Amino acid sequence: MLVLTAPNLSAEKNIAHGFFGRQGGVCAALTENRARVAAHLAPDTPLLTLHQIHSSKAVTVTTPWPMGEGAEADAMVTNKPGLALGILTADCAPVLFADSEARVIGAAHAGWKGAIGGVLESALAAMESLGAIRHRITAAIGPCISGANYEVGPEFKARFDAADPANARYFAPSPRAHHWLFDLEAYVAARLDAAGIAATRLSACTYAREGDFFSFRRATHRGESGYGRQVSAILLTDK
Repeated sequence: MLVLTAPNLSAEKNIAHGFFGRQGGVCAALTENRARVAAHLAPDTPLLTLHQIHSSKAVTVTTPWPMGEGAEADAMVTNKPGLALGILTADCAPVLFADSEARVIGAAHAGWKGAIGGVLESALAAMESLGAIRHRITAAIGPCISGANYEVGPEFKARFDAADPANARYFAPSPRAHHWLFDLEAYVAARLDAAGIAATRLSACTYAREGDFFSFRRATHRGESGYGRQVSAILLTDK
């Protein structure tokens, strides 16, 4: 099983986490794959995932729910041990958070729409409502599409320019006229930095590393009928 970890989160006490790739899964066996992810974090751990809608909404988790019955949201936080918070991605940026002193964790799905809409800030605010302290929060940005492989059109760039002219720094010229290459990971990191969080970046491109990760854009470019998703998860342990 391919599992990437972030050094800063690994150094936190009573925190288990992982950014899980496509290796080690079972084709078309969603329940088994989720069980393997949860078991890697801790025995008998429920893996909770949301119905992700590219929003800025964050929810507080107090009890587990059956698979497929998660809330419509794109971030979740908890101070309850034994609940694995899972984010599903296939090019968007998964972000995991922890304040081990306050025993509060969080996870966010940050595609471009959620990131510009404020999902990261919503996650941080929800953590603070549970007692987390901003300067103690550790964060890591997991595998996502790199700028070299994320070509966007003029309408996309115009939205970011309108939000903040300084966003131009996340766009590089594309070989194709009137198109740009967008650095999602750098944008997500900058949003976190502006919120007072210096995040670790794994800089693992989902598009380029075909053997390791699923990619919606890669599948689309190839005209493939479907694509998988990888899981990123974080758990507050009892010990």
